[in-house]
Amino acid sequence: MAKTLIATQTASSSSSLSFTSGIDSTYDVYEFVFTNMHPATNNVNFTFQVNASGGSGFNETITSSAFRAYLKEDGTGGALGYDSGSDQAQGTAYQRILSTGTGSDDDQCVSGKLKLFAPSSTTYVKHFISEGNGTDHGDWSVTMKTSGYINTTSAIDEIDFKFDSGNIDAGTIKMFGVS
Repeated sequence: MAKTLIATQTASSSSSLSFTSGIDSTYDVYEFVFTNMHPATNNVNFTFQVNASGGSGFNETITSSAFRAYLKEDGTGGALGYDSGSDQAQGTAYQRILSTGTGSDDDQCVSGKLKLFAPSSTTYVKHFISEGNGTDHGDWSVTMKTSGYINTTSAIDEIDFKFDSGNIDAGTIKMFGVS
């Protein structure tokens, strides 16, 4: 498996980071690696949404499921569980990648990756899977896995990442083509 870097977006008090070109039939898998995404607002969730080719707005229909494991900074309170608040059942909202309630303290952020499969297909729905880790506002380390599908047979050619409230204070997202 080889990865080719296509684009990099760096946040600096940005409302969102969008990739509006480069997602096409060149690769069957696109991977987005997000590093040290630090929110300007306390207790927020990192999210994404896509746009179908020729469409407007990031509002495609998503069905998803998520689970997370967490542990308090002092080593107490660990657990693993289903995260029903991050699911969508044919919803058009931004999909939570990390619903950690990420904190805005200087040492709190989220990092991870999202894979989008066959976005240029005009026959099948588009599957995705993400995994990441973050530090929430209560000083918990949270690992989350989310997967699902975008329920459209139209090609997907744009993706947008943001926190569900406030700006992205800092962080980098790299888009790779996987062959």
